[in-house]
Amino acid sequence: MLHSFMPKNKPLSARQDAIISFLEETNQPAAMSAMLNHLESLDSAVSRMTINRDVRELVDLGYVTKQGDGRGVVYVLSPSFSVVKPINTEAYFKVEPDKRAVKQSFNFSVFSLLDSIFSSTELQQLEIWNETYRQNVKKLSPTVLKREYERLTIELSWKSSHIEGNTYTLLETDYLLSQHKEPKGHTREETAMILNHKIALDYIRAHADQFKILNLRKIEEIHSLLIKDLGVERNIRKGLVGIAGTAYRPLDNAFQIREAIEKMCAVINKQRSIFAKAILALLIIAYIQPFEDGNKRTSRLIGNALLIAHRACPLSFRSIDELEYKKAILIFYEQNNFHYFKQLFMEQFEFAVKNYFG
Repeated sequence: MLHSFMPKNKPLSARQDAIISFLEETNQPAAMSAMLNHLESLDSAVSRMTINRDVRELVDLGYVTKQGDGRGVVYVLSPSFSVVKPINTEAYFKVEPDKRAVKQSFNFSVFSLLDSIFSSTELQQLEIWNETYRQNVKKLSPTVLKREYERLTIELSWKSSHIEGNTYTLLETDYLLSQHKEPKGHTREETAMILNHKIALDYIRAHADQFKILNLRKIEEIHSLLIKDLGVERNIRKGLVGIAGTAYRPLDNAFQIREAIEKMCAVINKQRSIFAKAILALLIIAYIQPFEDGNKRTSRLIGNALLIAHRACPLSFRSIDELEYKKAILIFYEQNNFHYFKQLFMEQFEFAVKNYFG
């Protein structure tokens, strides 16, 4: 049985906000008694049991780190707090792009902050959903399983292309991929983009085991399949690339781009959680922008390649709000924060388990 996930961007309690603010201001380890005294100074009546529960939640979320044992236990803000803390997206995007305080260039130090992406509660929920997927797949005949993959392929090819401005409808995408006929009113490039998604996903499924370990060559292979007949250069770009709507500018030379990709692959390959592997591919490939074009398409297919290779449910992104997806990506570009993108990822994973292979 599937269970509904927590509301998107679930806020911290006022007490938890106060604890975070206290640890930020003191900028040093604090005992439970110090946090309790701080809350009492704010006229906040709170028991030790209550603050213990609040702090445990913050530790689970990856916001706070516990140090020491017994009576010597103290708490500090997690080194990765900046990448996991909630951001008010509505307020964030009310500020004009050039007036936002952002990280304008690629931040190599982000790789050291990617160890605690999902909390234990979030991982447990993802595993529950994925076990449902695995049990469902076991019950399907080869014919039905093939049909379900075809349905997901159609919907992924449509949505991923639509995010990039392709005007094919879902019905037209189905017509093209199922009937092998081109609907009228579309350019050759739009048709090629749709077909390339199917070719890339078919390749991934046929070579799933190869994607258990990620490297630059495999990423370039998928990119090459996705940009075939689209007039885009293959392999790592040699020039600048700009991104609309943000002051962030990616790396501008092939040597550093290669270094960033290799660091990304190393971080992904050492992750124990398949969900961490997938979300990092989705975010970091887009963040590096290693290719002349087709970067986010490549990130979505590589993320799925990792899921498929590790027997996890692939994502179609069919129900994702395209504007919110782009906002979540921009927040990572500008703040190296993946809190909002993580919420969208979990929603899409739940959607996929509920809507395919069931």
